[in-house]
Amino acid sequence: MNINDLEPKEVFRYFKEISDIPRPSYKEKAISDYLVAFAKEHNLECYQDAIYNVIMIKEATPGYENKEPIILQGHMDMVCEKTSDCTKDMEKEGLDLVVEGDWLSAEQTTLGGDDGIAVAFALALLSDETLKHPRLEFICTVSEEVGMDGARDLDVAPIKGKLLLNLDSEKEGEVLASCAGGGTARITCPVERTDEGLEDFCPIAVEVVDGKGGHSGDEIDKGRGNATILLSRVLRRLDAKGIDFRITEITGGSKDNAIPREASAKLAVKRNDGEKVKALVEEVSKEISAEFSKTDTELKVVVKDGKTGAIPMTKESTKKVLLLISSLPNGIRRMSRDIEGLVETSLNLGITYTEKTGVVLGFSVRSSVASSYAALTEKLRFVAEGLGCTVDMHGEYPAWEFKKKSPLRDTLQRIYKDMFGKDLEVRAIHAGLECGLLSGKIPGLDAVSMGPDMQDIHTPDERLSISSTARTYEFVRRIIEEL
Repeated sequence: MNINDLEPKEVFRYFKEISDIPRPSYKEKAISDYLVAFAKEHNLECYQDAIYNVIMIKEATPGYENKEPIILQGHMDMVCEKTSDCTKDMEKEGLDLVVEGDWLSAEQTTLGGDDGIAVAFALALLSDETLKHPRLEFICTVSEEVGMDGARDLDVAPIKGKLLLNLDSEKEGEVLASCAGGGTARITCPVERTDEGLEDFCPIAVEVVDGKGGHSGDEIDKGRGNATILLSRVLRRLDAKGIDFRITEITGGSKDNAIPREASAKLAVKRNDGEKVKALVEEVSKEISAEFSKTDTELKVVVKDGKTGAIPMTKESTKKVLLLISSLPNGIRRMSRDIEGLVETSLNLGITYTEKTGVVLGFSVRSSVASSYAALTEKLRFVAEGLGCTVDMHGEYPAWEFKKKSPLRDTLQRIYKDMFGKDLEVRAIHAGLECGLLSGKIPGLDAVSMGPDMQDIHTPDERLSISSTARTYEFVRRIIEEL
């Protein structure tokens, strides 16, 4: 089936149009300009700020002028991940959409359903002249995936509404009413390099490949392997077995909030240790494959050619980098004491890259408890600075606190029960949402987050349920007409 044949037609038409526009975080001008052009075409009030956030406003239809305005909200940027053999330049090329049964995905890349579906929903609703509605205000932000910079800097002066439908969730039949706060830690480990005394060393590369990955908030509890953490385990094994090696370059992941699927270390090792290294890597690869057989079925460690023009790090710098990665915490730190099954505090080593004078680690840190978040960031700083590294915290955002009384939530539960004959689930989430920042900007805001079924977001396996999209869109239309 072709995407042009999917229902609701307008939703998937707009989804296709925005999928043709590259929109990685920090490079949203093209998609932002597209939204402004849409607003002009449909005679909507529109605001575009200096960082490319967009606000669109459509006044109420006759008979709805005295009803409370409704805010629709989502973000225009997407996580750009691709398979190792994909040649697409996601900063310059659009997505290749694929329809298989009830699922929409993208060939070898992330789909951008997070949060392209919010944009598609909003554009379909704003262009629907049959929809009866109060004043609609669509907030579409930039750079949500890298720290919610857009929402943080957004000027909400044009906004009159106090009822917010955030369309940035991935499970039909539930609404989110609370989320974790968080931030990004950048740790820089200075290194020294030398090629003295390495005449009998040769280059190799040790790589962890084909991990499952996933969203570091939604899927941190799925037990999936972090490729960079596993790579450090392999290097520790080489050290424990007496292999003399130097790190030339270490890399892993590309997004703070995505669990790394692949990681690589380019090494210089003694020539006569080459076969021993291969045997040790194969040994650890079998151990890791067995341990993660339920969550990462394709995960493995391989040895490849590691030729590079860079000079290896000194033995001392190699040891320091490996000690840093091995010493810093990663993954779930504590589960919620109040909500069963909810992760309270976690962190994810999402990005690792090497510069000439240092190795940089990027962590996404999350917690629904402010004191726990503070304690964890303090620990990162303590360990890193103890090893002579520097730490920079940025992109911090507040938790979205649960409101015991929410007329909006009550209305959604009533409508959902009437439409589908079952209860709408209300829950909290460990991932971050812009609702927390917007609640701080709009006093008295009553907000929920919702969306259709999506799976494996932030990975090339990301897919969107077509039937769920149709049901969720009709649910949103009904909400707008009845609120």
